[in-house]
Amino acid sequence: MRTRSTSGTVGTVGVVTLVLAALLGSAYALGRSMIPDPPRQPLGASAQVDGAQYGEQPADPAAPPATRPDGSSPAGTPTTGADPDTPQPASGGDGPFGSHASTGTGEVALTFDDGPDPTYTPQVLEVLRAYGVKATFCVVGENAQDHPDLIRAIVADGHTLCNHSWHHDVLLGKRSPALIRADLIRTNDAIHAAVPDAPVSYFRQPGGAWTYPVVSVAEELGMTPLHWTVDPNDWQVPGAAKITATVSRDTGPGAVVLMHDAGGDRQGTVDALRRLLPDLTGRFQLEALPPGGAN
Repeated sequence: MRTRSTSGTVGTVGVVTLVLAALLGSAYALGRSMIPDPPRQPLGASAQVDGAQYGEQPADPAAPPATRPDGSSPAGTPTTGADPDTPQPASGGDGPFGSHASTGTGEVALTFDDGPDPTYTPQVLEVLRAYGVKATFCVVGENAQDHPDLIRAIVADGHTLCNHSWHHDVLLGKRSPALIRADLIRTNDAIHAAVPDAPVSYFRQPGGAWTYPVVSVAEELGMTPLHWTVDPNDWQVPGAAKITATVSRDTGPGAVVLMHDAGGDRQGTVDALRRLLPDLTGRFQLEALPPGGAN
């Protein structure tokens, strides 16, 4: 009688198992290599300025950034007006969560975010100076700290300053009131280190991601929450022609126009400004927002 070798059988089974595992692994790897990685969802234009890196608007800057505790939409937007059923802050305006989205007069306000920047801010100041136009600059704290000379230049030309958070924190409104307050105070301190007596009467939430806490803290610190009426999305670098066309078409009496003098390649914005000012100054009175804050 022949006896089957147990060790031989086990060895054969082991070899077959290893071969099958190797074949399956190769097939899986080949299949994965044929499937492209899903595209990343951009948060907006991102740029590095002297070591500081941050993004600009959310993917849909026109969409309300948050909801009330009951899940309903936030209070008014520049186009729909305030929700009459929602309590507004005492100095609430016509923008999201009681922020201000217009000048409240027939005057038009040009605003420039994310600076100061050593390349583009001087060019913006030069163009504004050539047409005798005063504007409002919403400055990032770390950039104010790095370029105090440009803060002094902005103030010397008679423009208004606005706090735009320390590090362009789009999520600032979701943080605790204590952290929001510390961020805004730190930014104001950087501005005042350059120009001690400069009023900082406005705060603009990065990305327009307003919440009730960030509006409340800004108002407690004596700053008017400042939204906008016209947004040419120049942070996406669409080119001077598109920026010019959008601002010219959408600007009306009382508009607050959002543009950028930092946070990326802003040459298109500078070039658009050169084209826009002859048109806008012929149609509207362009003024900086009042240093004491909006009514």
